[in-house]
Amino acid sequence: MVFAVLGAASNAAGTAFQRKAAARLDRGGGLRFLLVLARDPAWVAGIAGVAGAALFQALALAFGPLALVQPVFVLELPFALLIAAPLLHRRMPAAGWAGVAAVVGGLALFLGCAAPSGAEDQAPMSRWAPVLVGCLGTMALCVAAALGRHRSPVFRAGALGTAAAVGNALTAALLKSATGAFSDRGLPGFLTAWQTYGFALTGIAAVLLLENALQAGPLVASQPALTIGDAAVSLLLGVVLFEETIRTGWLLVPELLAVVLVAGGVVTLVRAVPNIRETAH
Repeated sequence: MVFAVLGAASNAAGTAFQRKAAARLDRGGGLRFLLVLARDPAWVAGIAGVAGAALFQALALAFGPLALVQPVFVLELPFALLIAAPLLHRRMPAAGWAGVAAVVGGLALFLGCAAPSGAEDQAPMSRWAPVLVGCLGTMALCVAAALGRHRSPVFRAGALGTAAAVGNALTAALLKSATGAFSDRGLPGFLTAWQTYGFALTGIAAVLLLENALQAGPLVASQPALTIGDAAVSLLLGVVLFEETIRTGWLLVPELLAVVLVAGGVVTLVRAVPNIRETAH
């Protein structure tokens, strides 16, 4: 839990610092733009935050079940806004605070009721095969749907955000197995595990899908699909791949209520983003 929270906070800080650095420059691209950014302390701090997030996520997955670790990363959005507001010299609007409370409260309610548990970090190929086919197939279908003719920007952003969410969840599952191989057999085991190269490829694909989702339509369409989708698919993969367990029965009622609360909080936070965004100088 501690490493997962640190990972969410670190990634949020990295994103906020990178955006601050980019906002201080004229719009541009290419190698020259990157070289200018690389000399900005804020951008360097942002890269360090992203790298730290990857390390914290790997540590969290090494110690805890996938169904526990990945849902905690919904805290990244509240952290990002809480960090960005003072960093960009803006105040968090009242609606933003309500969104933070909804996300944090909903997550606490869900984890308290579901109590995800499990200690496995490896799975036989008989479980991996259908998971890979299902996840990669879903990602491909979402991309195909987004590229269809006469699709609205909202639909495209939601479809690509969903594809990125599935990619993130699959990446986390592969990373968990790879870190397990490192823990059991050291660096040789890590380098010879197919999951190591799998999470690198799916991670890159998820990042590209997210970038396209952000460009395809409004954030209010892509971010909820990404946030809720990542947590939901990760929970499913934890159960299917690593035989993790969550509590069900009558506890499904407050668990579903918690999901609705988190989703509402995410939408509220996304709508609060324009109010704390700094104009580029």
